[in-house]
Amino acid sequence: MPEAKTAKKPRRSRKKPEAVARSRGLAADALATGAPPAAVTRLAEAIETDGGAALAPYRDPLGGQWQILAGLPIDRVEPTPYQRDLSDAHVTRLTAAIDKLGRYLDPIVAVRTEDGRYWTPNGNHRLAALRALGARSVVAIVVPEIEVAHRILLLNTEKAHNLRERALEVIRLAQNLAELDDRPEKEFESEFEEPALLTIGLCYQENGRFAGGAYHPVLKRVEKFLGSALPKALEVRRERAARVLELDAAVTAAVSELKAKGFESPFLRAFVVARINPLRFKRGAKAEFDETIDKMLAGARKFDSSRIRADQVARTGGAPEE
Repeated sequence: MPEAKTAKKPRRSRKKPEAVARSRGLAADALATGAPPAAVTRLAEAIETDGGAALAPYRDPLGGQWQILAGLPIDRVEPTPYQRDLSDAHVTRLTAAIDKLGRYLDPIVAVRTEDGRYWTPNGNHRLAALRALGARSVVAIVVPEIEVAHRILLLNTEKAHNLRERALEVIRLAQNLAELDDRPEKEFESEFEEPALLTIGLCYQENGRFAGGAYHPVLKRVEKFLGSALPKALEVRRERAARVLELDAAVTAAVSELKAKGFESPFLRAFVVARINPLRFKRGAKAEFDETIDKMLAGARKFDSSRIRADQVARTGGAPEE
């Protein structure tokens, strides 16, 4: 008699339990109570000196930190240096929508720099739209702590990121932070989202046409946050990016061979990467960056297009190359 199969244990949900309603933060009538700390008072004075207006200091309803609702001269406001590039199409749509409404109802977040400029980590498209409309000022929530600008990328929902935008934004942030902070890279986990984005971002900086989507699934499995100081970690990232670009050049040569034999598909690169991926059939297995890239590079260099059939390519899908 065959043995009875052991019933699979139900998977535990990883979903974080919801907080009890109305159990956290401040009540509405407490947001403006108390005296702002000296740093916030000085910030309000600086805003006035810069030609702006400190409309109201208040406490954040969730964390209780003090911040200022302010009007800022638009010429003093600029995006953080590590922010993603503007989308002209998104700015055009946003400009038309704001102009049609005749009101601007969505304050940006800003931090004041030492030279009296205001960085916005999440309002670049709205700022560009206001400039296109000829606005002279912008309403902002000004926070005293400049490190908030480094962390607010996690809240940025102004426009959905694709892989290229995410990776470039993360690597620009890392490069900026490396000049200010020498803590280990792994201590910036929440700011950088995932370690693969750092390597991919450097690849995009070197080659704007890099097909990051083809390599992202592999790099997610072999990358981890590094324990070395951020400036030193970026040196390692640059070395890894160079290896990935070397691999991409070999993959591009294999794709060219397939095209020369008459194969046509938007997923040829994904097909080649899948064929040479040593982790393809090893679900969940741990792997090292150097070992994996070495194997993939060797596989790409000896890729034999004469052994590929049309039906194999036809079954291939993949992530957008971006």
